[in-house]
Amino acid sequence: MILASFLGLVSAFIMARYEFPGKNIFRVLLMIPLLATPFVNAYVIGKVIGPGGLLNYILKDLLHITDYTIIIVGLPAVILVQTLSFFPIVYLNMLSSFINIDPSLEEQAENMGAHGFKLFRTVTLPLALPGLAAGATLVFIFSLEDLGAPIGLSGAFGDGLHNHLMSFYVYEEFRKAMTLEQVHPVTYAVAVLMLGLASVAFLSIKKYVSLKQYAMLAKGGRWSPRVRKPGIKGLIAIYAFIVPLVIIASYPQLGVITLSITDWAISGALPSKLTGEYLAALVTKSDVVQAIKNSLTYASLAIVVIVLTGTSAAYIVARRDIPGRDLIDLLATIPIAIPGIIVAIGYLLFFGTVFSNTTIDPFINPGLLLIFSYSVRRLPFTTRAVFAGLQQTHVSLEEAAETLGASRARTFFTIVVPLLAANVIGGAILSFVYSMNEVSTSVILGSRNPSQGPITFLMSQVIYASAAVGTVSIAAALGVLLMVLQIVAITTSNYILKQRVAFLGV
Repeated sequence: MILASFLGLVSAFIMARYEFPGKNIFRVLLMIPLLATPFVNAYVIGKVIGPGGLLNYILKDLLHITDYTIIIVGLPAVILVQTLSFFPIVYLNMLSSFINIDPSLEEQAENMGAHGFKLFRTVTLPLALPGLAAGATLVFIFSLEDLGAPIGLSGAFGDGLHNHLMSFYVYEEFRKAMTLEQVHPVTYAVAVLMLGLASVAFLSIKKYVSLKQYAMLAKGGRWSPRVRKPGIKGLIAIYAFIVPLVIIASYPQLGVITLSITDWAISGALPSKLTGEYLAALVTKSDVVQAIKNSLTYASLAIVVIVLTGTSAAYIVARRDIPGRDLIDLLATIPIAIPGIIVAIGYLLFFGTVFSNTTIDPFINPGLLLIFSYSVRRLPFTTRAVFAGLQQTHVSLEEAAETLGASRARTFFTIVVPLLAANVIGGAILSFVYSMNEVSTSVILGSRNPSQGPITFLMSQVIYASAAVGTVSIAAALGVLLMVLQIVAITTSNYILKQRVAFLGV
């Protein structure tokens, strides 16, 4: 969390406050790590930093810079993977916060003698603290529940200290257990501890931020930007930070593409030949095709639930002054702060006990629970998109319809829904693609019945179980498919909503 917050903070400040050649290109490149390729990105990093990896090949064999073998394994490897994966979350939140700061506040501070780092420390950073708090909290929660790093590194290195994480311990216990009775009680205690840590982090940050006032009479942004052109030294410093960051952070995604079209998985430090075998497996290999069908089915059905629930919740929160409105808002938003592992375990315990040996028993038919879990986990994407649309739609339009005799229901379906169509579609697209990428609930629930497992479950099995030599590249091909879906979804939703990428907030 600390490293991700530092990288996100510095890169956001540079992008928000400085104008330099190539800025727009770097702005796009900094978003590449957000293209999730579960498990495979960690495997690629392992292929680079391992004893026989690309890093040692370049430093020892190619450039002869050192005779020592650089080995980054265990917890340092996990920290590296999670930092590169999650720092853009802080970057996006901080970029939004820096852009929205009223420039006059900083100008007044400068008139009173505050310059440089003192200005940043006493005025700029405190005003941007909500963005930092939101991003850092999300990184902490996502890192806490992350299974991609330990499973991916296990595929690259085998078992090691990278497996000694709470998330991996819970996953492994449930993966091996054929019944709930076989799960050790300590596993549930660890799961409760994870939920407690995530809840404390979420609520503590909200409480801390609420203790201070961050509102401004005016906002910055495109109409009154506070942007400067750096000198030669400043330009060198910017490039010295941004260029290596972009290269290192983008490499996992580039490595996934390389892994999917070459024999890198079995060739050593560098690939030796191109092949279309693994991409072809997306349409020729039966278990891969089935996993893709499963994911498409689960995500599509989840979207129906998400749109109905999210639109209703957003409308109630934005338009109806009823008791419990704040609770509805909290329930529609908090799923993003609940580790997916906890959601999966909760479903396993409840449905596996109450509905044992029935159609919805997760040990018999986990598909329905995967739909439920996707609906819960990705609900905030659609809810916040619709809520933003309602804030931009004046209530007088609805009042006029009701004055003319339309009922609330008719007003909602004939006035509100058409006006919010773009927001609903944009939010639904994002919810769909991130349902396809869901990891924690997919690997735990999917392991109950592998034939009903989604894409990410198959990817985890291929990498962690090492079913056959070279099959890691099939997981990479699935990762490329997920990246394409994400690019299409984000581009389409941004076009529909006619706005830039939405910023996550607590």
